[in-house]
Amino acid sequence: MDPFPESFAFATGIECSAPLVLGRDGRVTRFDQLERGFHYRRWEDDLALVVDLGIRVLRYGPPYHRIHLGPDRYDWSFTDRVFGRMRALGIEPIVDLCHFAVPDWIDGFQDPRWPELFASYAGAFARRYPWVRFYTPVNEMFVCAKLSGLLGVWNERLRTERGFVTAMCHEVAADLAAVRAILRERPDAWFVQSESAEYFHEASRDAECRRLADFENQRRFLSLDLLLGHPVRDDMRAFLRHEGITDDEYQSFMAHRPERSRIIVGLDFYRRNEQVVTQGGRIESSGDIFGWAIIAGQYHERYGRPMMHTETNNIGGGEADAPGWLWRQFLNVWRMRETGMPVVGFTWYSLIDQLDWDTAMAEDRGMVNPVGLFDLDRRERPVGRTYRDLIREYRSPQM
Repeated sequence: MDPFPESFAFATGIECSAPLVLGRDGRVTRFDQLERGFHYRRWEDDLALVVDLGIRVLRYGPPYHRIHLGPDRYDWSFTDRVFGRMRALGIEPIVDLCHFAVPDWIDGFQDPRWPELFASYAGAFARRYPWVRFYTPVNEMFVCAKLSGLLGVWNERLRTERGFVTAMCHEVAADLAAVRAILRERPDAWFVQSESAEYFHEASRDAECRRLADFENQRRFLSLDLLLGHPVRDDMRAFLRHEGITDDEYQSFMAHRPERSRIIVGLDFYRRNEQVVTQGGRIESSGDIFGWAIIAGQYHERYGRPMMHTETNNIGGGEADAPGWLWRQFLNVWRMRETGMPVVGFTWYSLIDQLDWDTAMAEDRGMVNPVGLFDLDRRERPVGRTYRDLIREYRSPQM
């Protein structure tokens, strides 16, 4: 099954995160990566760079917080221009409808009204741009819920397990509602559900260390379990129940939904995705011990869905190391396809450099992270030249 026009999609993305964070002055501010990366001014240049690289698939997040002005109120002025040009250039977008943020008039991811409001937005988008076929309704639900509801970094900045569970369940409900709304407009749509592919290693045989690693290795699946209707382990069900998810609510996620057959599991992978649990319960980045292929195999065993490598870059490494990291990630994908695994694409994320992602935007320092295929002046980095050559070499019907 090849959902993309080519048998394998080489992709990039334009970083579009826009969470609410605490600014340097202690006031809440929106960290809009499209603005800080100058995309609102240079979007035509950015689309031209995509074409110049030989890339035909682009993960692209319209600025949801700027478009959705209120119930059934939208401002399409920016997206009309961008998507018109995208279509003219022959770029196939994977439209990222919600990337770590909601509009100011919604009370964050804790707001129980949000799933229905978001579904209305998704349906309106699909009606406005009926030629668009690929979507990521809610990006990295697990990560967003953790940073907004548990770790106190984004949006509501809560630090409770209940905050995490509530945010995640609202995100999954919104995602499923958006899938249904889009399919009513375009029944042949596909959904590339980007999620963080994670694993937690034990650094000790200490019983508490092993228990915590085991818990986190179950927690990492929660968003996709609920999205795809995969029953959770009994202790995870008890955890959800303790944090306010009733049996009826849980069963509503488990209910059979035929639209799930249109979902591709997108798995994002960075150096920090593998972590180690040490004595005392500390969790630290371990670097890539297993790598994408082994961890992606765990997700495939669990869900049996087609997969796509939907994000990676060399954050945490140097610019000189980026081409090597690109090759390592791509060869993970290539070898999985050689064994018959249904991996439909690969993505370097993102097209241009990002800002303050070394701290997950927890600190507004204006730090440029040199992880793009191009820098903020739109000059090609070595990894851009490497990706250009890789695409030229491996693009074929047999890939």
